[in-house]
Amino acid sequence: MQKSFSLDVLKVGEIAQISELNEVELPAKFYEMGLLPGCTIEVKHKAPFNGPIGLHLHQSNAIIAIRKSEAIHILVEKK
Repeated sequence: MQKSFSLDVLKVGEIAQISELNEVELPAKFYEMGLLPGCTIEVKHKAPFNGPIGLHLHQSNAIIAIRKSEAIHILVEKK
């Protein structure tokens, strides 16, 4: 079994699968956008100075940006 870690640790180009979300800390819009356990994501962009992280959601083929403060509440496992 692979170890889960927060999404903000991933580097640009890395692909991972969401294993768990902290529902208390994340708004409902994340679920509506498709950020759900089992979803495969790829980090497309990381802005400097703790700026937004650009993600490609493979299941819906969507590109979204989330704050680093939100990314720490999403646990992933590398593929």
